Amino acid sequence: MSSMIVISATAVPAHLRGALTRWLLEVTPELYVGTVSAKVRDELWTAVTACTNDGLAVLAHPADNEQGFQLHTAGRRRREPIDFDGLTLIAFQREGQEMTNPL
Repeated sequence: MSSMIVISATAVPAHLRGALTRWLLEVTPELYVGTVSAKVRDELWTAVTACTNDGLAVLAHPADNEQGFQLHTAGRRRREPIDFDGLTLIAFQREGQEMTNPL
C-alpha cells in the first residue's frame, strides 16, 4: 500500500536530487513530497544515505505509533531524533558539544 513521504535533503549532490525528482515532487528547494510504496521509500532512502556525505537528510513517513509518523536522519546534523517512552523527540546539539543520550 502506498503512503505519503517527505524527504528534506540539504547540500546533497545534484544527481541525488535528480533521482528523487523521478519519484517525488520538489515542492520547495530541497523538500520532496510524494506517495510511494514502502519498497520504493526504502530504496530511495538507501540512495539518500549512500550519497549524503557532508549534507543532511531527513525522511518522515507514516507509522503505526502514537505520533503517526517515523523519522530517519542521515549525514551531518545538529538535531538528533531520540526515543522517549515511545515518542520521538528532537535533541539539539550546540556547536562544539557531543550528542549525548539523556536517557
